[in-house]
Amino acid sequence: MITEVLTIAAEEGATEHNPIIPLWQEIVVGTIAFVILCAVLMKFVFPMMEKTFAARVDAIEGGIKRAETAQAEANQLLEQYKAQLAEARTEAARIRDEARADAEGIRQDILAKAREESDRIIGAGQEQLTTQRESIVRELRSEIGTLAVDLAGRIVGEALADEARSRGTVDRFINELGATGSAGGRR
Repeated sequence: MITEVLTIAAEEGATEHNPIIPLWQEIVVGTIAFVILCAVLMKFVFPMMEKTFAARVDAIEGGIKRAETAQAEANQLLEQYKAQLAEARTEAARIRDEARADAEGIRQDILAKAREESDRIIGAGQEQLTTQRESIVRELRSEIGTLAVDLAGRIVGEALADEARSRGTVDRFINELGATGSAGGRR
């Protein structure tokens, strides 16, 4: 039985074709199908792909140009910002210097007013002292005059009752004391 199967297989193998080598009809059909497929691809698909690629290239290049434009605008704005910042710093320094100068001027005005007020107070105090001194000197003169008249009356032994006469004596005595005090103060 094995021999029979082998013989039948050998006979059938002679009539069948080799699977490694294709039939000429298949080559023709395959070639026609390939040509039709290439024609369809070249006619419809490749132009669409080219348009899509061109659109993508334009979009990318346009995006790059827009990015470069945006970058240039951003750089310009940055430079403007830096210039404004430098100007603001300069203005702040100027205002600070003016404020310091104003503060110094105000300080000088306050010091001048304080000196004036101090001088005025000192002057008023000196005037008051002069007035008090003159008042005290008048009081002392009248007291000294009274004491001098009493003393003179005791020394002389007579009463100096006459007012005009006693007043003249007192004035003469005080003037002599003043002249003696002035001469002693000048030495």
